Amino acid sequence: MNYALQISRPVATILIACVLLFNSSFAARAGEKRSVDYSHYDMPLYDQVVEHMRVKVTARLGEGKLTRDRYFIIPFAYEDESNNPRYSHSFMTVIRVFAHGQPPSVTKGLKERRFKNWNFEAFTISWLPHDFDKNPDLCVFEGFGARLIPSWNQCPISVGRDFKLQETIQLGVNVKNAVCMWGPYEISKVGFELAVKRLQLLDSGKIKYRADDRICRKDRVAINCFHAMAGLEELYPNGGIFGTGFKMWGLNGTARVLIEYKDRGTKMGLLLEPVDEKKDRFGFVYAPTRDSRPKYNPFKVASAYHR
Repeated sequence: MNYALQISRPVATILIACVLLFNSSFAARAGEKRSVDYSHYDMPLYDQVVEHMRVKVTARLGEGKLTRDRYFIIPFAYEDESNNPRYSHSFMTVIRVFAHGQPPSVTKGLKERRFKNWNFEAFTISWLPHDFDKNPDLCVFEGFGARLIPSWNQCPISVGRDFKLQETIQLGVNVKNAVCMWGPYEISKVGFELAVKRLQLLDSGKIKYRADDRICRKDRVAINCFHAMAGLEELYPNGGIFGTGFKMWGLNGTARVLIEYKDRGTKMGLLLEPVDEKKDRFGFVYAPTRDSRPKYNPFKVASAYHR
């Protein structure tokens, strides 16, 4: 009896310490300042996102003549307050701004666009089941033990489709999610060409979609949204608990991709500037009314939306 008490006291001490640690960290997060801007509240979320992208990229280009093409990536993610993988997504917009005084060499399949005195082309990598806009009931883990043992997951492989940015943002709006934007980050021409190659692979129909791609990614049968942004030739780690990818979706999923970009992309000369996957976040959060608090806000700086 006394021996049991001697054993239980250290265990109880550890449990109490863990509870206190959790509570203190939760309190710290709850006490963090959250700055939410309501000045664009009546602007549709897609328009807010595009405007924010324009401001950020324009600032990077400067006022002078553009003597060479410039390339940027703008990573995104959305998630709900429970970080449910069924309502989470990682995606990325890729932009090429053409140099002044030179005839633009537009990538096959893309359109030349114009903003102020710049010509540019852009596309988004947003990999989802082909009918996700009509049937958003995403199967992630199905069956006993599916999270731990990939072969036990009964979720089917789906035909995939690369969704446009406006379509993707609307998917987040439909479920009133928090949407995160990073960047823009400048990349090299080779980095842009690799992104185009990835877009072409997704559009070719040669690869399908599966949210849990642990057993089908290696043979390039199917991949999920954040592996569509990452590498196939050099497969990135699953991450998460026990290598399951647990919690590697939504903001965590895109942050994971950025960590790999920061490591391998920088070494290969593809990413041309520093990335801080935690500090570089700007959020868009749903608020039911202009004078209400956001439904879910994981950001220090955010803009409110309602449509």
